[in-house]
Amino acid sequence: MSAPVAAAPVAAAPVAAAQGRDVGWLVETWARRTPDRPFLLWSPFDGDPGRWTRREFAADVDRIAGALHAHGLRPGERFALVLPNGPAFLLTWAAVASLGAVAVCLNPRLSRDELTYALGHSEAVGVLTTPDRADNVALAAPAARLYVDGACGAARGTFAGLLAGDPAPYPRGVAPGAPASIQYTSGTTARPKGVVWSQASALWAGQVGAAHQGLGPGDVNLVHLPLFHTNALSYSFLSTLWSGGALVLQPRFSASRFWPTAVRYGATWSSVVSFCLRALEGHDVPEHHRFRGWGNSAVVTPSAATGGVGAIGWFGMTETVTHPLVSDLHHPGAAGSMGRAASEYDVAVVDDEGRPVVPGGDGELRVRGVRGVSLFSEYLGDAAATAAAFTADGWFRTGDRVRLDEGGDLWFVERDKDVLKVGGENIGAPEIERVLRGVAGVDEVAVVGRPDRMLGEVPVAFVTARSGERVSVEAATAACAELLTDFKRPREIRVVDDLPRSTLDKVAKAVLRTQLAEETAVLEDARA
Repeated sequence: MSAPVAAAPVAAAPVAAAQGRDVGWLVETWARRTPDRPFLLWSPFDGDPGRWTRREFAADVDRIAGALHAHGLRPGERFALVLPNGPAFLLTWAAVASLGAVAVCLNPRLSRDELTYALGHSEAVGVLTTPDRADNVALAAPAARLYVDGACGAARGTFAGLLAGDPAPYPRGVAPGAPASIQYTSGTTARPKGVVWSQASALWAGQVGAAHQGLGPGDVNLVHLPLFHTNALSYSFLSTLWSGGALVLQPRFSASRFWPTAVRYGATWSSVVSFCLRALEGHDVPEHHRFRGWGNSAVVTPSAATGGVGAIGWFGMTETVTHPLVSDLHHPGAAGSMGRAASEYDVAVVDDEGRPVVPGGDGELRVRGVRGVSLFSEYLGDAAATAAAFTADGWFRTGDRVRLDEGGDLWFVERDKDVLKVGGENIGAPEIERVLRGVAGVDEVAVVGRPDRMLGEVPVAFVTARSGERVSVEAATAACAELLTDFKRPREIRVVDDLPRSTLDKVAKAVLRTQLAEETAVLEDARA
């Protein structure tokens, strides 16, 4: 008899952490488990505050999802939110994701040109916006179904209308890899890129973000940063949605309202940026508050100005979903450091040849995780940019330069010089340069950052004129006002005879940055 043939081994298939779960599952789970626990507390500067328990939040999400589906929104289609902070943003984001459609998060301050690009690029079939932006949105995306959060013309739908009546049925149960949200991020391209998060990424953001901040059902998270950004959407909202705690939402950051609001609602945690810390200097801190800590881009030691609490350092990007670097309130590390490698990610610091740096050295920060879970799925409609963002062995190139110290803490050195950070907003210099190249007479353009005490840095443009022509600063300023949102506009436009050069005849932006830094230092010395 012949020997029995051994069966071929079957490869084990990993079970996805998000299998059987999606954003809708998370919303409904807490509504069943703790229906009467407060979840969303709206604290406007004007008008009446609002309050949603977990059950009430889930019920409104259900109504909006059913209404949007009844109006024709289908799983996989994109629905844009052109909204400031407010309950409508969070309720609709959760409803769109629960339905299996994709929420496109856009800055409501975008110019009509910027809106036209983003709404067209994302192929949004519906948009929710405010009355003051409705006309611009309608012109930017004439084929999209328009909804307005507030009074509007009879031809437009309203957010209130989505909440009216009984919930309509809609598909449930979205696959973990299905897209859930798109954020547009500025960088080294002339137009922002659409960063796609999956349903699994949204759950990862909540679970890992909550763990990094130590959030639980008893926490109250004060949120004042813009929800269309990763910081507030991922670090604050999704982390609180996951953890079972409550979220206090403000329209925007206000130094004069920060402490009174925190005390009124018993806030225990908040995410801040360096602009907030500078703005809070000199404000009276109440003796009794419940903060146990803050999150920030760098470790901040407890002080009188922070109410005696410290801030953990963390680093994340839209592409990394949450923080691949983070410190700990109990073991914070040195003040000013960014944090340490988070256990949920692989982190590397490499030199220009891709070799690991020794402690004490600096290099590019790279991050490795799981695409479509702990890292973004793709840049929307741009396979080439997606491929270029990763090394052959799967490391995501952040473009940020950091220093690794002997103890394992990481320190920020510099970001890609074509990305400016203005009051917490990333601005790609090529976005501004694209607009200025379209101005009559302009030959070359170089945009760099000038140091600014409150905002960190602000954009300044240097332009040259084509031979025999002249450039009107007034015309250049008008073009920026028309085509760029306010925080992207150069604070100064200088017409110069030529631009400094480096090797290969490239514009030496470092020379221009040094020039502006020296000028700023002289002015500050004169004011002192």
